[in-house]
Amino acid sequence: MVRWGVPDPSPIARLRPKKAFGQNFLVNDGAIATIVGAAVASDAPRLLEIGPGPGVLTERLLADGRPLWAVDLDPEACELLQTRFGGCPQFHLLQGDAVRIPLPEGGPWSVIGNLPYNAATPILARLLTEGVAWERMVLMFQLEVAQKLMGIPGTKAYGPLSVLAQLCARLTRLVKLGPGSFRPAPKVDSAVVLFEPRQDAPLLQERRALLQVLHRSFAHRRKTLANNWQGVLSAEALSKAGITSALRAEVIAPSAWLLATRELLNHHPEVFPSSCP
Repeated sequence: MVRWGVPDPSPIARLRPKKAFGQNFLVNDGAIATIVGAAVASDAPRLLEIGPGPGVLTERLLADGRPLWAVDLDPEACELLQTRFGGCPQFHLLQGDAVRIPLPEGGPWSVIGNLPYNAATPILARLLTEGVAWERMVLMFQLEVAQKLMGIPGTKAYGPLSVLAQLCARLTRLVKLGPGSFRPAPKVDSAVVLFEPRQDAPLLQERRALLQVLHRSFAHRRKTLANNWQGVLSAEALSKAGITSALRAEVIAPSAWLLATRELLNHHPEVFPSSCP
């Protein structure tokens, strides 16, 4: 029997969605095919799936033949995944929080994930600011988060996440999905975003410093940079870094933020926590 557009719903039916883990299992067969197709189009020799849940994506990814590492926090999901795929030699399971657990070394990776809404942003920040060697990423987000990722200067969606993501990757929205594409149905729309790395992406040290600069600069969106940096950097120091203190953060382009961060790292390292560089 076919339900929810998925040929075999039994794995989903066997796993109880848990609100605490932000679980909304994808059941839209067209979206599943789109995600898997985009992921396996990568030349990366390994696959890394975050939040596999009942393994709907996992099953099709394993059919590609490449080694796959799956990371999930839910013990019940891990038990089901081990039952379903434990006999497959290319399947490797890591139980733990993808925000904190040591991720497998090596790569490069094609990273895939129907990310839990309550952890999607910190997971993405980790993938962008730590030494995870990804060749591409195909990730599901709440639509509002996807819009922020692709936000342009001068718009409400534009913010720190926009700047970091756009400096590190070329972004393409592959598909938008309504609540009916998931079980249980969330109260919001979702979107799948493809990340392809930029050759001129900032160094990891610069990315971490960039986030520090952005979080302070966007701390109060309606205030000018001079107000947000008051007591830390003077208007003159900001101007020398290439950003006008009378402006608001939301009007400054990603490239200007990167140049400013590099200037501040060179001339004002005191504004960064010792752990940042």
